[in-house]
Amino acid sequence: MTESTAARKPRRSAGSKAAGTTGTKAAGTTGSKAGTGAQRTTSTTRTAAQKGSETELVQLLTPEGERVGTAKNSPYAEYASYVADITPDELRGLYRDMVLTRRFDAEATALQRQGELGLWASLLGQEAAQIGSGRATREDDYVFPTYREHGVAWCRGVDPTNLLGMFRGVNNGGWDPNSNNFHLYTIVIGSQALHATGYAMGITKDGADSGVIAYFGDGASSQGDVSEAFNFAAVYNAPVVFFCQNNQWAISESNEKQTRVPLYQRAQGFGFPGVRVDGNDVLASLAVTRWALDRARRGEGPALIEAYTYRMGAHTTSDDPSRYRHDDERVAWEAKDPILRLRRFLESAHHADEGFFAELEAESETLGKRVREVVRAMPDPDRFAIFEHAYADGHALVDEERAQFAAYQASFADAEGV
Repeated sequence: MTESTAARKPRRSAGSKAAGTTGTKAAGTTGSKAGTGAQRTTSTTRTAAQKGSETELVQLLTPEGERVGTAKNSPYAEYASYVADITPDELRGLYRDMVLTRRFDAEATALQRQGELGLWASLLGQEAAQIGSGRATREDDYVFPTYREHGVAWCRGVDPTNLLGMFRGVNNGGWDPNSNNFHLYTIVIGSQALHATGYAMGITKDGADSGVIAYFGDGASSQGDVSEAFNFAAVYNAPVVFFCQNNQWAISESNEKQTRVPLYQRAQGFGFPGVRVDGNDVLASLAVTRWALDRARRGEGPALIEAYTYRMGAHTTSDDPSRYRHDDERVAWEAKDPILRLRRFLESAHHADEGFFAELEAESETLGKRVREVVRAMPDPDRFAIFEHAYADGHALVDEERAQFAAYQASFADAEGV
């Protein structure tokens, strides 16, 4: 297995960064735009909260690769303090994580196109949000993903080839969740937010000081399960961080059809902090998630992080984004590419040379080759297994459908023999 070199942040003492966290910019973001009068706007009018929120994006690394937000008078100085001591080796590790995750993701997409996988959900463009937040977790924290958190899985030490069995149809997950404190992928939209909240309530009763993080997308934020999770977490002060990757599109539905205010502001209605972070900035994603998990572990309750990013590819390999969004939108976001952004910083700060990048490129090709070999060595899925688990004692309609499917499959065999 290929493992990451980016070291996890050492455990902080209970008192570190504790003072003032609820009264500074971090917590205040939820209350600064509350009275917006959004109810009277039309569907084509952006609310005052939407316009004002553009100044509330936590960013520590610009698209040009410039480090910002470190000054003491910066509104994001508290967040910046969580990555103030990051070393060049850790920065190179974050870059390596993102590059290898993207390479694995590209290989999985290619394997699906070649018929080796039934489906694949690409994370292209969301590497910084996932690697930054994933590296903020401690070993004893517990992670509840959706089906796109390949970068977080990498950070938790899950072999990337284990992610592919489910998409090939040969297993129901491929790894033991308790080995890495990384739950199996969740296909049902939004349900993992409730699972994470319940788990967080449980570890509180156990007296543990670990945290829980739940991942979901902007589309899932419209699900009732997520709203219920927010309410339970707030009422029971559960140590859970809700991490919403807002990639702008819930399949083909844009943000404008999902919400009238920025997603992070929804937290204020439940009584806990919400923060919008530049999801293409790995340092900001790392810092804000460390802040949120630290306060959760201290018993200060839940927080919502909205990682404002962009899905560069299709929703899944069965989707065609050209049918609902303009290509110039994607081109504009390519200029904010999370990997290119960190590379520019590494080069300008002289933290990495051409030898490092060349070695990493070779490593990524090795990873791609291993992924291909492992997937092609996997067994073919049992195409008839689905009919065995519909009814405990069988059913005439299922028998009829099985026969129809068998005849359909046999027609391909006949065609091959011609």
